[in-house]
Amino acid sequence: MMLQKFCHWLLYKKMGWTKNVSVAHPNKFIICLAPHTSNWDFIMGLLYSRAEGMKSNFLMKKEWFFWPLGPIFKRLGGIPVWRSKHSSMTDNLAKEAQKADLFHLCITPEGTRSLNPEWKKGFYFIAQKANIPILLYGLDYERKLIQCTQSIVPTGDLEKEMREIKLYFMGFKGKHPEKFSIGTV
Repeated sequence: MMLQKFCHWLLYKKMGWTKNVSVAHPNKFIICLAPHTSNWDFIMGLLYSRAEGMKSNFLMKKEWFFWPLGPIFKRLGGIPVWRSKHSSMTDNLAKEAQKADLFHLCITPEGTRSLNPEWKKGFYFIAQKANIPILLYGLDYERKLIQCTQSIVPTGDLEKEMREIKLYFMGFKGKHPEKFSIGTV
């Protein structure tokens, strides 16, 4: 409780951020978080989740899981991603979501802090296979705003729904706006 109060004070009072969150948060969901242009996005996401009393796992490339950071990231909810492995992480995570009573997973669709107009679609496939919603969370550094006003339960119409997801994030300004693109829609 003390950590929650501190994070709430730090994020909203000291740093001056606001939130606009109008979407229900069921027991199981994927958070699609964008733009992802800086390591600060991780800090902001952590502050927000702690301030709001929510816990979410997140995917992070395995290279970050070295001593002493590895145990810290795992304790915070980190799941290492081996990009070179040809295992079906989406299938495994969807199965975990189906079995669990609570499942909250945050994924950045760009998959990198660098400019990448070709977004990864793993978050979509996990949600589709597990039949859970995707909550669209935008971080806007210019307006100091964290927003989630739309969610999508994937139907399998990937092209249409990815377009809808990308358009949702069109007006958000990342920490480094030049590193963010929704690509062609």
